[in-house]
Amino acid sequence: MQRRRFLGLTAAGAATAALAPALTACGSDGGSGSKTLRVVAADYGDKAANSSQKYWDSLARAFEAKNKGVKVEATVLSWTEVDKKVAEMVASGKAPDIAQIGAYADFAASGKLYSADQLLTIPTQADIIASIARAGEVARVQYGLPFVSSTRMLFYNKTHFAKAGIAKAPESWDELQAAAKKLQAAGVKIPYGLPLGPEEAPAETLLWMLSGGGGYTDHDGTYTINSEDNVATFNWLRDELVGKGLTGSGDPARTNRQDVFDAFCNGQVGMLNGHPTLMKQAEAKGIKYGLAPLPGKSGKAKSTMGVADWIMAFKAGGHREEAGLFLDFVYSTKNVLNLTGQYDLLPVTSSASEKMQADSNKAHLKPFLEQLDNAVYYPVDKTSWAKVSKALKEKIGSVVAKSGDPASVLGEIQREADATELAGAGK
Repeated sequence: MQRRRFLGLTAAGAATAALAPALTACGSDGGSGSKTLRVVAADYGDKAANSSQKYWDSLARAFEAKNKGVKVEATVLSWTEVDKKVAEMVASGKAPDIAQIGAYADFAASGKLYSADQLLTIPTQADIIASIARAGEVARVQYGLPFVSSTRMLFYNKTHFAKAGIAKAPESWDELQAAAKKLQAAGVKIPYGLPLGPEEAPAETLLWMLSGGGGYTDHDGTYTINSEDNVATFNWLRDELVGKGLTGSGDPARTNRQDVFDAFCNGQVGMLNGHPTLMKQAEAKGIKYGLAPLPGKSGKAKSTMGVADWIMAFKAGGHREEAGLFLDFVYSTKNVLNLTGQYDLLPVTSSASEKMQADSNKAHLKPFLEQLDNAVYYPVDKTSWAKVSKALKEKIGSVVAKSGDPASVLGEIQREADATELAGAGK
């Protein structure tokens, strides 16, 4: 759910159901001496008409035309099931040759994946944006290949701002609070939308940690969930934003990302953190919005959150050479732009990013693109991250309640993270 909602898109259920039977043993060879690459990928479409299946089928046919003797069979599944299905396939000894899903660390840690340098040519590796490529490393070796990405910005309702007499987007927490108070006085139902519900709590949490100078980990990759900066951030949120009624009457712990997106598009929200797909949703409802960098503790935040989806190649089928050829083709500038252009996603290669920035039809994405180099990603290289993310979804919303205790809750999550890390290291 988190991955699908991050992209603001739903899955093509009918297409998924029709394709489900294709999930058979992977990595087998076809007839007449040809080799068949089995690919399982996630769907970025919201209906059968714009399912990603069309993209992969077109990509496969174009690749086959240039690489005689290699066939590509792609199966596209919804984000609600693709990670689970791939895990089941791997567990049953039927791993696909290539999977495009939400996480790679468990497979890398158990030695099931080819590394990037075993697959990609040097030019292709060099073209992948460095900050995103690093998020695909385990023990300094890249196994997860970023597929598409996105960053976050502050969205604000220009009509509400004008009515409330707010001249510009806030750059600091004090300015954010002042703007929220003016929006509240002007009758805006939700001055600031704070989704700490289970759908995407880890994202909103990281955005606020970054704005307060903290984060989930330090530069060495050690968890710092209960750092002084992070505790101070949630103390401020509890007392100065939620406690003053500036997030509306709802409970942030029960408020999901799509809830505040829908409310923003209905004109009920003054400000919120959002990703590129919110632009289309807002425009469809006639909302005049502005974009700004995340407000920080004492000025603009130094970084924002980035999120990437991943593609990886499994060793089980023994098709390293063919998988590498196909992945080089996937990362060609034309093919990257074909996908990202359809769904308002951000490319993960420098060449495609530069072309997108120069495309006047994609000017609305430029502010998000400009943040890619300095974006901070989830610690997806850690096999412990899945459990930490689950703990955040279950507990973080409670810290901003009237009687919430950020130090205690963040400390509890930190201990769970450390224990999971220790258990993983002992395997």
